[in-house]
Amino acid sequence: MAQLQMTELEVYQGQFGEFTIDSSDRRGVIIYRGGLLVAALSFAIATGLVLWQGSDPFILNVLTLLYFVFWVGLGVSLFTIHIYLKPLHQALQAFWAIGGITSLMFAVKSSEPLALYIYSHPLTIFGVGFGFAALTGIFFKEAFCFDRLETKLLTPLIPVLLLGHLTGFLSIQWEQILLGAWAFLFVVFAIRKVIQPVPPDIGDKSVFEYLHSQHLRNNASRLSTPKN
Repeated sequence: MAQLQMTELEVYQGQFGEFTIDSSDRRGVIIYRGGLLVAALSFAIATGLVLWQGSDPFILNVLTLLYFVFWVGLGVSLFTIHIYLKPLHQALQAFWAIGGITSLMFAVKSSEPLALYIYSHPLTIFGVGFGFAALTGIFFKEAFCFDRLETKLLTPLIPVLLLGHLTGFLSIQWEQILLGAWAFLFVVFAIRKVIQPVPPDIGDKSVFEYLHSQHLRNNASRLSTPKN
């Protein structure tokens, strides 16, 4: 117990000063990684079902459930991820929300299973695709921060697959190959995150504190400036 407390209170040197990592920081990272793992596993299971029995009506209905499990897991991760730039963080959250809301609208509107409806109507990607754009944002962030091979591959792979289906550029065989690669690399990424040390995912807390103080200072400056 004493050793755990010492670890939690370990002092780190950041760009703008010293900082410590407490239990709430670690809990946030665990939740972030748990959301990613749920999203990855549900996506991988759905992909396996599509490639195995994608035309089966029961399977198609199961895919709807798995998609929304994926969406919830992704949302949990997006609300607990550590990103220095707040506008970027909020943009990814907004993308996630737009993707989920439009997916729900399509699921309610259509008499077909959601996956079949989206596949048969490529223009729906302009709505549903926002959710996958948010996921791509996570992959880009992880590739930039940790130089992970799988996220370097996933960052361009997702837009290539979605845009390829939207434009009809990709054949069914290539869509299946890219979808399978996406699912495999996503699971690899999620598993590697689980075993990664916690502190790197928290990042430099002194940067967060500095940006927050700058934001407060700018707000105070605007309020104190007399209006003409």
